Amino acid sequence: MSCGVTTGVRVSEKPLLHRVPVRRALCVLPLLLVGVVAVRHRSVLAEGFGHLATARWPWLLAAAGATCLTWVAAACTRQGAVVERLPRRRLLATQFAAGAANHLLPTGLGASAVNLRFMTVCGLPLARSSAALALYLLAESAGRLALLGALLFAFPDALSLGALLPEGAVGPLMAVVGAVPVLAAVALALLPRLRGALASFLRTALGEARSVHARPARALALWGGALAFPALQASALVLVGRSLGLGVPAGHLAVAYLAATVAVALVPTPGGIGSVEAALVVALVAAGGTAAVATAVVLAFRLLTVWLPLLPGALTLAVLVRTRVI
Repeated sequence: MSCGVTTGVRVSEKPLLHRVPVRRALCVLPLLLVGVVAVRHRSVLAEGFGHLATARWPWLLAAAGATCLTWVAAACTRQGAVVERLPRRRLLATQFAAGAANHLLPTGLGASAVNLRFMTVCGLPLARSSAALALYLLAESAGRLALLGALLFAFPDALSLGALLPEGAVGPLMAVVGAVPVLAAVALALLPRLRGALASFLRTALGEARSVHARPARALALWGGALAFPALQASALVLVGRSLGLGVPAGHLAVAYLAATVAVALVPTPGGIGSVEAALVVALVAAGGTAAVATAVVLAFRLLTVWLPLLPGALTLAVLVRTRVI
């Protein structure tokens, strides 16, 4: 016998997770992270703005232009890593947003996640998107090291490695570098599934690399962008140094910047915030600058290249998430 009484209240059958506006929350998250990072580094921001106020503006405008071109170089490198043509405007906007994500998450993780999502939305399978991402990272690292090597060859007295590294740090650093391949080999030997997954990924990555290099336009975009990106970053530092009267030759400044960024690449801090500033100051002093002016240059440079684009980059990221571009 049925009860015959109804409450009139309809209980939703959808799980609670489906009712949570996940995409809307992801749109707001970058802006919240910008606020948190800005509050934590408010003294650095205030000091950086103070140094910008005393700088010569023509040099700063040129540095801002070089910074904007870094996103174009990154877009060229990303396009060069895949055979398919990616939508240009969305690709460029994604690089701008990826820059903000890279400064809010551990180094390289934010930009990689944004670009991986962008390529999968564009229709590339996950395996090929991951292979393209690995090819980009390889090209970017090789381009940075090649440019540093060329500048060190051209300016052999630009930077003293002993002045850049703390006393007694070379031995532990070499030990860490030597331990990485040993640990990787042990992991591969003990985990057959990992070995199989790695072999499959390498086959996909090598096939993608061969396809890209079979097209001269893609290869030129990949390696040209990989060289242009660190060159433009170093140029921005040189121009900021000129604006604040840092008495260090341009070639020595470029060597100092590249050496410092290579040194902090292993430090898993969000966008290198904190570690990059410290390494750059040490590198500029080792290149011949005074500590006070070197500190001012580094703060102004990081403000121009990191902090000022951070909020519009986070807004762009939110828009791209909202419109399902990523």
